[in-house]
Order: sequence, then structure tokens, then C-alpha cells
Amino acid sequence: MELPGSLAVITGATEGIGRATAFALGRAGARVAMCARTAANVDATVRALRAEGIDAIGMPCDVSDPECVTAFADFVGRERGTPRIVVNNAGIGRFKPLSELSLEDWDRTMSVNVRSLYLVTRAFLEGMLGAGTGTIVNIASLAGKNGVEGGTAYCASKHAVLGFSKSLMLEVRKRGLRVVAICPGSVATTFAEKGDRVRHNRDRVLTAEDVAHAVLATLTIDDRAMISELDIRPTNP
Repeated sequence: MELPGSLAVITGATEGIGRATAFALGRAGARVAMCARTAANVDATVRALRAEGIDAIGMPCDVSDPECVTAFADFVGRERGTPRIVVNNAGIGRFKPLSELSLEDWDRTMSVNVRSLYLVTRAFLEGMLGAGTGTIVNIASLAGKNGVEGGTAYCASKHAVLGFSKSLMLEVRKRGLRVVAICPGSVATTFAEKGDRVRHNRDRVLTAEDVAHAVLATLTIDDRAMISELDIRPTNP
């Protein structure tokens, strides 16, 4: 895929992997349409992208809310057109023993990590299929292939991301679309720093920029090829 001029939609793009991906794709010449929950953070990120000469727009959006996602998709279509790239990055983690995990914790994790995947992908899919080209990148996790103590909700949600990605890939590949699942290990982000593993091993965990570079690599190979799943982990954990 030729990135210069391509429109990339990125969710959860005001911090961590989403923000790093917005800058990585923008610096490679892509136009960026991004969203996140907090309006002030969206505005600040759009300004920072534009300060580097990146064509960027954004709006606040709760990606687990169908009406918000529809409004965001309409905004993107009106302002920039049909994306060639969608990066489903928005996600949360509630790490507790199951005996302490409330139904609200479970439902919120599934809403942000899985429901949003369905809503955002479906909002842009028809236009991408009509164009006959494009890539959908879903940020999964190595936790989607394994279990993590205290991670029943998070691991279940990331297993779902992988199942969704594999099934969607089989549906759309013959119509010119690629689907990629990126599975990072421990990443030094604000979200992850709540855990001891990242706080105490900062020199051994991945950075958000490492993951953004992996996203970029999956996009820049020739359209005849597809990296359908990519694991990225620390070299020396």
C-alpha cells in the first residue's frame, strides 16, 4: 500500500499505541482521522499532528456507543472521504481476581474492547469494500493467546479480537481488503503502567512506538501480500 495521501482512521488515538500510530502513519504521509473519548485530548492531539504538517482531523467519540460511532463515521466521510486504513486501537483493561470482578467491570471491558470493534469496523466496511482496497488493523494482545492471572475479562476480550479478525479476514480478502491482528506483549503505556511488570521493568518492555512501527510494516508491504497476524514482544523480558 502506498501510504502518502491514504486516509487512516485511528481509535483511541490520544495516548499510547493509538497516538504513536497516528504520528507514525502521518509522518509516512497518511492523512489521519482520529477519535478518543475526551474532547480536550482529541483537540490537543490534532494540534500536535498538524504542528508536524500532518493532515489531521478528530472528534470525541465513545466507540462503544453506536450513535457516537455513526456520527464519527459521518464526520470522517464528510470531511475526508473513505478510509483506506482503519486501526481499531481503543481498549481498556480491568485486572482483578474473578471473585472481585464486577459485572460492570466485565461489561465495560467487553464494550470497549469487543463491541467497539464491531461498531467501528462495520461503520467503515461498506465504503472500503466499495473501493476494493484497504487494510483493517486490530490491536489485539499476546493475552489473546494466553491466560494472565487476574485477566479473565481482558484476556477473554482479546481472544475475541483475534477470532473476529481471523473470521473477517476470510470474509473480505477476496474483495481486496486485508485484515491484520497486532499482538503486542507488555508495552510501556499509561494503561499498562498500573501493573508492576511495566513499572519495574521499563527498560525491557516495548514502547508504543515499537508497536506503531509494527503497524506501519504491515501496511507498507505490497497489496498482493498480507500479514494477517503479527506478534511483537520484548527481546529480553
